[in-house]
Amino acid sequence: YPMPNYVFYDFETCSSNVSWGQIIEAAAVLVNDDFQELDRYEGRCRLSPGIIPEAMALLVNHTTPKMLKETNLSSYSMLRQMMEKFSSWKNSIFFGFNSCEFDENFLRTSLFKNLEYPYLTVTNGNERGDILGLARGSHLYYPNCIKTPISARNNPLFKLQELAPINGIKHDKAHSAMGDVGATIEIAKLLKKNAPNVWKASLMTTNKDKCLQIIKDEILFCTSIFYGGRAVPFILTYLCQHPWGYPYTFDLKAEPSYYFNLSTQALKKEIFDVKPKVMRTIKHKNHPIIMNASYGASFDNYKQLGLQKLRERAKLIRKNKDFANKVSLILEDDIREKQELDSQLDVYAEESIYKGKFASKEDSGIMPEFHKVDWKDKFSVIQKFKDERFQYFGKKILYEENPDALPKEEYDAIHKEVAARVLSTNKEKWNTIPRTYSEIDTLRNKFKDDKNKLKILEEINSYIEEMEKMYQKAS
Repeated sequence: YPMPNYVFYDFETCSSNVSWGQIIEAAAVLVNDDFQELDRYEGRCRLSPGIIPEAMALLVNHTTPKMLKETNLSSYSMLRQMMEKFSSWKNSIFFGFNSCEFDENFLRTSLFKNLEYPYLTVTNGNERGDILGLARGSHLYYPNCIKTPISARNNPLFKLQELAPINGIKHDKAHSAMGDVGATIEIAKLLKKNAPNVWKASLMTTNKDKCLQIIKDEILFCTSIFYGGRAVPFILTYLCQHPWGYPYTFDLKAEPSYYFNLSTQALKKEIFDVKPKVMRTIKHKNHPIIMNASYGASFDNYKQLGLQKLRERAKLIRKNKDFANKVSLILEDDIREKQELDSQLDVYAEESIYKGKFASKEDSGIMPEFHKVDWKDKFSVIQKFKDERFQYFGKKILYEENPDALPKEEYDAIHKEVAARVLSTNKEKWNTIPRTYSEIDTLRNKFKDDKNKLKILEEINSYIEEMEKMYQKAS
């Protein structure tokens, strides 16, 4: 059974908004399980028409308007290039730093909007992990395994640009994609060396199915959950499956028999209103670190109970099927109410990756054909999609990449809609030109003594003015 390779990757984006932003720089390095480099990818692309960047995002990742205009790759061509590389890296674990919450969702949404299969990192023999969660977990159980800065509230801090230098890792180009990938690899090496048991455990939960199995099989286990600014250890036992497929667990610092005797109404209150929660979902798809319960037994909430007592409580929960069913029904009712509310909300195509239905087999089969044919033939391929979202994304790609390939009335309709979106003065889900102007004003004030940042803000401002003139003609 060969050890998997690891892919470390990072994106710089023009906005923190996953549904409406765009990846502008991508970097990835393929290494073997000894961290020796096997291959790499690096790409940077132009900003697509209709995407308004957030000024702060550009300041953070040192991106100038010149770069956004003059890079030779478009967003679509960079994604195609990157996908070709990623698809050749099979049977790998994809790691990023905060990737489960951020980069991974950006990747999925970008692939979805570009008529690609979005779940690349969890199919094709691939799995996914997150070095940020791993660093927090390792530091909790082995505080000396990695040095961290300490916040004003006395919590360890895990920002990559601070973690790297304090651990003697060279990180010249913080917030460039390749710079961040390099620093993430070095942190992973440190964790593997100084907290080997946590590293080994973490490799067992990079696959969601195996992770779910471990949670169900272990009579009790320890995991850390990040809240209130710190990683907190919990000793839990599996209770039932949440209607959304997550494992729903019971915190063993509570006495189960008290909950067994509650009325449905009182139990409902315990589940949804009482803090801290006694029952909680574990996001088994997001690479939780699952440790032997003994790792949590030395922490305050569990110390006085002891492992023996915790195990007895876990057995009581596991035996009581009626209780598990009662909890299941309460959760199902709650989801039903939420779904009724949700179905009344408008969902834009851009946000529908998790809210809409999956691509059908037919539509998935049309996607490769769309990419293969010449630009002049792509419009007729788009007509074959049954799902309106994919017709819309296809037209949007032509609008951005090769406007001549769109019939004039189609182009005008999209251009008008894009103009209306970016010029909107309402509070929209996406970034708008008026919003960016006001953001720039706020930042000018904030950085009034920083000549360099003020100069870049001026450049961004002129860039936005150019865009505004162009879109005003359309509206």
